[in-house]
Amino acid sequence: MPSVEDRRDLWAAAALVLLVLAAVVVGIILRANDVPLFAGAAPLFGDWLPHLGPGTVPSVLVAAAVVCWGPGLADRLPWRALLAAGYATAVLWTVSLATVDGWQRGLAGRLTTADEYLHEVGGVTDIGAMIAGFAGRILDFQPDSWTTHVSGHPPGALLVYVLLDRIGLGGGGWAGVVTILIGCLVAIAVPVTVSALSDQDGARRMLPFVVLLPGFVWFGVSADGLFAGVTAVGIALLALGGVWRSVLGGLLLGFGLFLSYGLVLLGPLALAVLIIGRGRLLPAAGGVLAVAGAFALAGFWWLDGYHLVVERYYQGIATARPYAYWVWANLAALALATGPALAAGLRRTFAERPRAITVLVGAALLAVLAADVSGLSKAEVERIWLPFGVWLSAGTALPPRPSRRWWLLAQAVTALAVNHLVLTNW
Repeated sequence: MPSVEDRRDLWAAAALVLLVLAAVVVGIILRANDVPLFAGAAPLFGDWLPHLGPGTVPSVLVAAAVVCWGPGLADRLPWRALLAAGYATAVLWTVSLATVDGWQRGLAGRLTTADEYLHEVGGVTDIGAMIAGFAGRILDFQPDSWTTHVSGHPPGALLVYVLLDRIGLGGGGWAGVVTILIGCLVAIAVPVTVSALSDQDGARRMLPFVVLLPGFVWFGVSADGLFAGVTAVGIALLALGGVWRSVLGGLLLGFGLFLSYGLVLLGPLALAVLIIGRGRLLPAAGGVLAVAGAFALAGFWWLDGYHLVVERYYQGIATARPYAYWVWANLAALALATGPALAAGLRRTFAERPRAITVLVGAALLAVLAADVSGLSKAEVERIWLPFGVWLSAGTALPPRPSRRWWLLAQAVTALAVNHLVLTNW
């Protein structure tokens, strides 16, 4: 017989399911009436296309293994061995999900399309000149305008893939694999942060949920997954504390600002971690400023880029996408990327209010709400908000042990259903 708290968790998850269903139904109605959503499977950016693929069997097996044995292993394995196992499983889970669409379409070709980063890599012959002239190519309808994703981000994102190409890891296959390997570091970074700020027992409970996060559908392969991995490691280093960890954490978070403009919204979360953890504010701030200064000296000023990106945003389909739908449907897309277990975690976070987890979850929610209300995130947030969404998983440390397998099953079913029913664009 479920307890009162368990029943409340189920009601929270049911409310999340209703939100998703409402977004799907309203999206179908709006598209039938020719409202320009530019999302064939709204609230997700993709198209309805039930399909199977090479990754179907491996993804089901990985999910089954984590549901059956994940909670027990999370309790018993030595901490470092658990982190290593969690990371390896997250990589296997992500690659399996990506290859449901096939190796080329699902992984190797994702970052090579006309809208993506690798489309511009071959044209960068001088990295210094690319950075110095980056802002001048952000606006659309110019002969040398950057492609959609490159123009929508600071130069750090393109720089990552240019450097990969320079060291011999060129092409979509290597770019996809490296993106996954870096993105899956969230499976280590988020539990390490919870352990450092709260307790290791809670971090152990949540680790299988991070591993089976439905958002890994978009970690394989979207550069936003890489952004999530870089910034999550930065925040984990701040939580672990010490001068040099704080400097390195600041450097990673500073570089995060030059991967995506929206990652500035992680600032309150990073500051909160410094306050309640053992991190050092001045060394961390020094790391951030060092990165910003290096880009400024190279010729790119972050604020100039940001203002030009806002202008570019409204040169495209964002003008046509209706704010009245996306301002709430965005949350449904995030719900699909974070899964129903996050509903139980959120409810318990604000009912029980454990200090560290409440801070992490609350700061991530504030980032999501700020991004949502701004109108600069209309659709595609299932990938864009990955750097925020991974921190919402901290709440999954709170549901009791007897219910963990059921919630893990719900996470797995969500990811598998999305990946097999929708052909995602990213």
